[in-house]
Amino acid sequence: MREQDKQHRFLIETCDVNGQIVQLDKCWKDARARTEYPPTIQTVLGEAFVATVLLAAMLKMDGKCTLQVRGPGPVHLLVVQVNSEGECRGLARWKDEPKSHDVKTVFGEDATMTIAIESSNYDEPYQGIVPLEGDTLADAMGHYLSNSQQLRTQLIMSVNTDSASGLLLQKLPSSEARTEDEDGWSRAKQFASTVTDEELAELGAQELLRRLFFEETVRLYDAKDVVFKCSCSRERTGNMLIGLGMAEIEDILAERDDVAITCEFCDAEYRYDSVDIAALFKGAVSDDDTPTQVH
Repeated sequence: MREQDKQHRFLIETCDVNGQIVQLDKCWKDARARTEYPPTIQTVLGEAFVATVLLAAMLKMDGKCTLQVRGPGPVHLLVVQVNSEGECRGLARWKDEPKSHDVKTVFGEDATMTIAIESSNYDEPYQGIVPLEGDTLADAMGHYLSNSQQLRTQLIMSVNTDSASGLLLQKLPSSEARTEDEDGWSRAKQFASTVTDEELAELGAQELLRRLFFEETVRLYDAKDVVFKCSCSRERTGNMLIGLGMAEIEDILAERDDVAITCEFCDAEYRYDSVDIAALFKGAVSDDDTPTQVH
């Protein structure tokens, strides 16, 4: 039985190809626990979780990486964030369920994908905004990686209700190549393209690599844990309410029984009645970097 919620790096030595395998299980289920996503949106969100974990691992950053897609289509916002500790959070917002998984149908013709990186490895935060290219989110991320890093890239993903998985291959830069096998990339890409959804979702990393690249020499590195975890909390949302001021909170309570705050990164909801509010205003210090909605 394979390990759950892991990100694996590997090297196909005889092809001069780097790779990653991401397999999300409890992490993926926790990401959907607070919202009932329609099947098409669920698939796209799962792909976004896998893609962001892969990208964050490739960058070897000390910070956080955020993938955001906005557009005029049925799904007007999708955002996933992963930090260097392997902690993920994210969600999608939609008006209607898309009729297909094609990104132009899901997000609209003029949709854009934004990659934001905040890391101690960079002097300033990085942000890149690109149009969505290809038919799927895997295609779009593959195009982004190929163009931004100038390295040939292949990305394959599979999503179902139990798991979200991905396989990424990337040709080593010529300065790091160890062989002179000009056919290495073509072979690796062809072998990877034979992977099935079931293999990607169910097989352990070692067995999966053995099946796909049985003719090659592959080095598998230690796995890294991935977990769904949001920085929101009742303490942080309470401090945010204090920042709004007692007068504004009293106006909200005059219209309803309680104040509800929804995290804009994971859909967690925090509710405060008049007794909770009275206790909050005894004093607290605000320290919140998580966007929320008060209603």
